[in-house]
Amino acid sequence: MKRIRTRIAVLLGNKKGMEMVQVAILVAIAVAVGIIFKSSIVDFVNRVFGNLDAANF
Repeated sequence: MKRIRTRIAVLLGNKKGMEMVQVAILVAIAVAVGIIFKSSIVDFVNRVFGNLDAANF
């Protein structure tokens, strides 16, 4: 019984490692989406800045 409690405590106490894994996965997804839609993102940004430049702010 004591052995089971020790394992549960270790699993529950290791939340910091899981948070790092989650952050790493989210960063990897963001990078992948950025690479996949790179041309669309660049076109959008160029269009927005072109419209802002044409508006003579």
